[in-house]
Amino acid sequence: MLYLFDANVLITANNTYYAIDQVKEYWAWLQYQGEAGNIKLPAEIMDEILAGQKNQKGKKNEDLLLTWITQPAIKKALLLDEEVDPDLVAAVTEGGYAADLTDTELEEIGRDPFLIAYGMVGADRCVVTTEVSSPSKKRQNRKLPDVCKTFGVECCTSFKVNRDLGFKTDWKP
Repeated sequence: MLYLFDANVLITANNTYYAIDQVKEYWAWLQYQGEAGNIKLPAEIMDEILAGQKNQKGKKNEDLLLTWITQPAIKKALLLDEEVDPDLVAAVTEGGYAADLTDTELEEIGRDPFLIAYGMVGADRCVVTTEVSSPSKKRQNRKLPDVCKTFGVECCTSFKVNRDLGFKTDWKP
């Protein structure tokens, strides 16, 4: 299974339960799993992290994430080496959110349609997010698990990935 991480997975982990300066094993494990081809971030999601981090300078944990993810070995390990199919992105945007989205709504959705489009490439892929299903949400407010369900793309939390791939705080490569 290829786990495709949403930006919020790394941001939330660093800001809450797996701070880079406190649970270093988790971040080494992520790099290891990236090198093994189990965990990846599409370029659009990597760009979203980099852009978001640059906009929030001055927060210690977020600076640590930016420093971590821009290390060449980390970036190489986690970056998905694929080009997105623009037709799939359009299909996700129109069929998963709405066909008549405004520019403001598109901005609110962000890069999520790209992430789902990468997930649609094969049945052996799973989108990983901290977002929680909320089926009543409409248009740009739809959540990743709900849009993934619309397109038959598996979606899970990072905790499921941790269990599936065997993360433990005493993990060693």
